[in-house]
Amino acid sequence: MIVKNPQFEISAVSPKQYPKNNIPEIVLVGKSNVGKSSFINTMINRKKLARTSSEPGKTRQINFYNIDDTFYFVDLPGYGYSKMSKKEQEQVGNFIEQYLFNRKEISLIIFLIDIRHNPTENDKLMYNYVISSGLPFIILANKADKIAITKVNDAVKTLQKNINPIGDITTLPFSSERKIYKDEVWNIIDDYII
Repeated sequence: MIVKNPQFEISAVSPKQYPKNNIPEIVLVGKSNVGKSSFINTMINRKKLARTSSEPGKTRQINFYNIDDTFYFVDLPGYGYSKMSKKEQEQVGNFIEQYLFNRKEISLIIFLIDIRHNPTENDKLMYNYVISSGLPFIILANKADKIAITKVNDAVKTLQKNINPIGDITTLPFSSERKIYKDEVWNIIDDYII
């Protein structure tokens, strides 16, 4: 897909702030600092549309990025960030839950997990949460540039065995640095935004 005019549209914490134009939404979930903002920038060939930070826990609202009025990338706050107070974690958890379980425009969830590590307890909780939403999703083994290219396929298989032992969820490698896995992801997204 050639993206011409992506725009950051709004940060929302409640349904009344969500965009009202009824186009499909591709939702990104994953722990803090797993690379959701970098994923967006890579997919649309922009360096800074989605703000990235080396400091985890920066995204505390639901960010909507309008991609040529065709669909939204929706960046949810990361989980598992310890410096957020319990109250903040609860608030963020509540508006994520409200969004995931009530938003009709969600077409696909992209669940990012760091390829270098076994899924955390929080990853497993999110996996179960996404399954219970009943929405279609894929898993991206992100940061594939951080391991030898010859080890990527085995690492993806190991990750899938750990989090999705049945193997019924599409699990692919991804790397914002290498940009070599973009086309496969676009092919999947295309199926959900028609």
